[in-house]
This record gives sequence, C-alpha cells and structure tokens, in this order.
Amino acid sequence: MALLAARGISKRFPGVLALDAVDMAVEAGEVLAVIGENGAGKSTLMKILAGIETPDSGQIVRDGEPVIIDSPRRAAALGIALIHQELNFCANLSVAANLYLGREPQQWGLIDRAAIREGAIQALAQLELEVSPDVLMGDLPIGHQQLVEIAKALSTEARVLIMDEPTSSLTSQEAEALFAVINELRERGVAIIYISHRLGEVEALADRVLVLCDGQNAGELARAEISHDAMVAKMVGRDVAQYYAHESHPAGDIALQAEDLVIPVWPEHQLNFAVRRGQLVGIAGLVGAGRTELLQVLFGIVPALGGRVLIDGAPHVIRSPVDAIRAGLALVPEDRKQQGLILEMALRDNIGLPGLGHYQRVAGWANFARQAADADQMIERLAIRTPGPAQIVQYLSGGNQQKVVLGKWLALEPRVLLLDEPTRGIDIGAKQAIYHLMEELAESGVAVLFASSELEEILGMADEVLVMHEGRITGQLQRDALSEEAIMSLATGKAA
Repeated sequence: MALLAARGISKRFPGVLALDAVDMAVEAGEVLAVIGENGAGKSTLMKILAGIETPDSGQIVRDGEPVIIDSPRRAAALGIALIHQELNFCANLSVAANLYLGREPQQWGLIDRAAIREGAIQALAQLELEVSPDVLMGDLPIGHQQLVEIAKALSTEARVLIMDEPTSSLTSQEAEALFAVINELRERGVAIIYISHRLGEVEALADRVLVLCDGQNAGELARAEISHDAMVAKMVGRDVAQYYAHESHPAGDIALQAEDLVIPVWPEHQLNFAVRRGQLVGIAGLVGAGRTELLQVLFGIVPALGGRVLIDGAPHVIRSPVDAIRAGLALVPEDRKQQGLILEMALRDNIGLPGLGHYQRVAGWANFARQAADADQMIERLAIRTPGPAQIVQYLSGGNQQKVVLGKWLALEPRVLLLDEPTRGIDIGAKQAIYHLMEELAESGVAVLFASSELEEILGMADEVLVMHEGRITGQLQRDALSEEAIMSLATGKAA
C-alpha cells in the first residue's frame, strides 16, 4: 500500500490548466523521481501535497485513508515536508532560528534557545555543513542557504520528504553529501519524492520515475527501465539526439575587454581577459570563486575597485546598470525571480522595462504600440508558452520566465550578453532552446560571456573558458583543450 497517493488531481490558474487528473503514489522507503519539462505541473503537484495550494478536484490518500491538506501546518502534522525550489527563509534570522521557525521548542513558556541551537548543530551535521548555527541566513552563499533549507526539512523527521530541485545551487561535493543522506533516509523507510532536471541524478537515485507532460501523466519507468534516453523520450516525446547546439565560428574583433579589473570581494587580484564578437566564453569555478561578482561589476551593479572596461576598444566608465545598457551590455542574473523579473507584472511590461527610454515619444509619453510589438516578437522568437503578452509572469513556468528575462534584453539588441547560470532550474527542453539562442546570437556577432556551475554546459557550449579560483583567473582554456579534469584542476587553485 502506498504511503502517500494523489488521485485525479486537477488545478487551474488564470489562463493555465496546470494539472489535469494527475495520479501519483509513493511507498515507504522509495525514491520516486518526478520529471518533465517546465510547465509540466511538477511543482504545482508538490505544492498541493504540501498544503500550499489546494486542488480543484481529486483526492489525496495517506496510509489508505483520504485526507484534506489545506495548509502547510496540516501537511506537517501528516508527516509531509517540502524543500522548495525557490528558497524560503528569513534573511535577518540566524540559521538555527530558521531551522525551527514556527515550531520552536519551549521551556516554562519561553523559547528554549539552547535546544534550538543544539538541534540545529545536529541537523547541519547530517549534511556535513560546516556553518555556525548563529550566523545570519542572509550572510550565507546561496548553496549553503539551500543546504540549510534541506536540513530544516530533515529535522522535522517527516515520513514523506519532497525535494524540488534540491541540488540546483549545490557544488558536486555538497550534492554527494545530500545523496548519502537520501540513501540513509530510504533505509529508514522515509518516502522521498525527488524532482530534478539533472537526469544523471535521477538515474543514480530513483527507484521509479513518474513523467508529467502538460499537466498530465505521460508514463512511468521502473528501476530497470531508467536511462537518460528513456526519460528524455517520455518527457518530450522525441529523441533529443543533438542536445548542445554549439558550432565554432570565426572570432571577430574584441567586443569586451577587462584590464587589471579589481572586484570588491577579492580586492587582492587583478583580472584580465577579452571576449570577441561571435564567441561564447564560459566562466567556470567553484562556489565563491567570484563568477557572479565579476558579472555584477561588468554590469555596474557593484563598482569596480580598479582597472578599466573597454567596449569595442573604447574605455567605458560603468557606474550603474544604466551605464552598462547604454554601452551595449545586458545581464541575465542568476536569480530570475528576485533580480530579473517583476513577477506581479505582465509579460509585455517585463519585456519593455529595460527599454523604457527606448520606447519614449515626444514629451515623455511611452510608445506602447512599439512595446507591444517587441513583446509579440519575443514571444514568437523565443517560443514562450503563454496565453498572451498580458499574462502575469509569476504564472509562467521557470523555463518560460527565463525566456522572458532573455527577451527583455534581446529587444535592445545588445553587443555583449552576460549570462549568470542561464539554465539554472529549467528543464531539458527549455535548456536546449536557450542553447540554440546562445548559438544564434554568437553567429550574429554578439559576444556572450556566461557563468555556469554545470561542467557539461561549459564543455558543451564554450569556445573558451575562464576558470576562476578565489577571485583570480587561474587559466584560460581554448575549446580543443577543454576537459572536466582540466577545468577542475584550475578551479581548485592549480595555476595553468
């Protein structure tokens, strides 16, 4: 008998049928992987099981008994815990306080801070996370924040643990520690529902795979049937034979050049590199190497401490993103929801934001017709799956949200495109679409500089790779010298 089951679950949002009579079941001690392209309904189903959303129809059954899960508190009482894909914490509270938020142990009517601290130490130790329980969550890097969220779910001793993209911000070492915990929980009889776009993880961990497509059941794979090709075929209904779209093109003139550039997080190092027109240049490195910070300095979000930036051979003083945009730069940030979009606004308005000055008519009036035309063009060009340009962005899937972030910059026709984790948390089909777009931009003469923590992505798409370690560039590898071993050697501090 299944420990937890969903039967005929349907859910509709404005303009979108997210789930259409979906069935799912997971047994005690089983790792059930739920996969599918963005917009398939995976996260919506998990939110229903966790009490965050309520279904329009269908039934949830636990231990053979129908239950109503109308709040996260009710889900927790039933032993169901969800680790969100989008991190959900209080940045101004300590790690320990976040771990026990809403369920603080008490003594004599007061919060038992000593018990909270001790419990936090034990929860963090399960993941081999060397973080003080007293440090503020907002001061941690995103990978550590994700591990704390995982530790929080583990500390509830849930019988059903839902993991939505748990490794999206983790290093390979942190992910290995998580996999060890998952195997231990399986042996203890915990049911684990595991959502990931990283099919290698699914192949290694899953006892069974449930595939969703367009909000419906698309099939299942038993343990003996699980393979990369079988999962892709179930997800997209086709064989993705050529996953990466990259073909090398002749490099043009230098579009972006950094000379003795000093970024604030690593002021002791000077960075020198160049990106040519038609090139795809990757930035590789471990968490904390300075990849994101470098892109933020180039785009004027954080001021450089020294050095200079040249665009098409001319020095530019970039003190703000406005200066960067005027110089022909565009940045797709790592966190699309916090930094790339205004979720409550329409798709059309998000695409028009960076170009408000571009759309102005005489006397400051906006040219809404031109803005709408650009939005329609980007929806068609990027194959954004949406009911229309007036759709509120928060109701789009992660992959389609990422396309909106790209579209708002492409409408300005940038000379240099900066991408920070361009395919983080999106499915295989959306990834391939973005790879084709990167290739198309390079072919048209745009210089693309992208940071990625996925080595396969770096190896598959880059003409050249800048490898960073603790704020310095330890090596520059051309495409014919690229290998996982060469990148990791430089990323761990060995100079070329």
